[in-house]
Amino acid sequence: MNRADLQQLAATRLRESKVLLDAGEWSGSYYLCGYCVECALKAVVAAQVNQGDFPDKKLAEAVYTHDLVKLRGLAGLGEDVPHGQLGPSQNVNWLVAKDWREQSRYETKSETEARSLYEAVSDPTEGVLPWLRTRW
Repeated sequence: MNRADLQQLAATRLRESKVLLDAGEWSGSYYLCGYCVECALKAVVAAQVNQGDFPDKKLAEAVYTHDLVKLRGLAGLGEDVPHGQLGPSQNVNWLVAKDWREQSRYETKSETEARSLYEAVSDPTEGVLPWLRTRW
């Protein structure tokens, strides 16, 4: 899987999340929306790998995670609360998105949780995905 694949997958998962949200399938929407962020962060990491270079073993192993906070650090975007990288609204949106976990696929999520995550990720000016798109 390469950077372009990850970018496309992020966009696809966000669209699927919206379809599920509109259908009242809160748990599935929540899960796919978080997966969108995971793919976008991995695309940022992939953008930093020079084609033809032998990959750094520690980075290659570390990027096989679903932890959004760890992936943000691996992407060179800071680990938890941003240090001047985001405006106040973007920071709030990151704080919502970073709580997503792979295990959420086994959890029941409410409409509020699903809508909050979707809005935090997709907001066209302050969302997590538009921010990550400027870095991939």
